[in-house]
Amino acid sequence: MNPIDMPKYVDDPPTVMLWRVDDLVPVVLMLIIGILVDRLPLFLLLGVLLVRLYSKFRESRADGFALHWMYWIGMFPMRGRTTPNPFCRRWLP
Repeated sequence: MNPIDMPKYVDDPPTVMLWRVDDLVPVVLMLIIGILVDRLPLFLLLGVLLVRLYSKFRESRADGFALHWMYWIGMFPMRGRTTPNPFCRRWLP
């Protein structure tokens, strides 16, 4: 049995019971899609597979990599005045 990481600090990612929220999102999304298309076992299996792949990806990267990547491709816009446009790749003086 593998040990479970419990949050120790305030800025740790949110959890639901024993699972991190970012691990539950693919399973819940695939659950909803599976119910809508009447293929629940297939989509639940796909959701579990996505969680396994994402957890391996997350463990091999630095904390916050997914948010930085989503900002870089434009999926996570920030509304701050000092936050640059993510599509400006080159800055001229």
